[in-house]
Amino acid sequence: SVPTVFVFDDDMPILKALARLFRSVDMAVAPFASPREFLAQFDPGVAGCLVLDLEMPGLGGIELQQELAARGNELPVIFLTGHGNIPTSVKAMKQGAVDFLTKPVHDDDLLEAVRTALEKDRMNRKARTELAEIRGKLALLTPREREVLSHVVSGRLNKQIAADLGTVEKTI
Repeated sequence: SVPTVFVFDDDMPILKALARLFRSVDMAVAPFASPREFLAQFDPGVAGCLVLDLEMPGLGGIELQQELAARGNELPVIFLTGHGNIPTSVKAMKQGAVDFLTKPVHDDDLLEAVRTALEKDRMNRKARTELAEIRGKLALLTPREREVLSHVVSGRLNKQIAADLGTVEKTI
């Protein structure tokens, strides 16, 4: 699927301007004035990133980041704020934000942060897919094959494994 930039701002002119900016460079964008509206229809299968206004009425950017993390979502987050402060930005970064930018933000800086976030999401999804494939293959192993594998992974030689398991090296 095409990665989507989910943009949040309670200031409609800013929200529209951000959506225009992303569309101008052929990025798919989904603007939201309310994080609750987003959460109601959120699909974790959609690739992308979030550009969050830190201060929004009701559910703020940090709270949305925490809610998504609680749901197991790993979409990268970029914070935009008009009132950035050091403790808040540190908290956001510790919780996994990709970037923390202050308004007014230069278009190129924001686009670079979004490109970085989209690449991070792509790599995370690829790693999760590979892990799922490995888990699928491991699930097909018999208990005895799993036992042999644990010895192989620990670095034991075939003849050592055979001795440990009471079988011949050729079987291993």
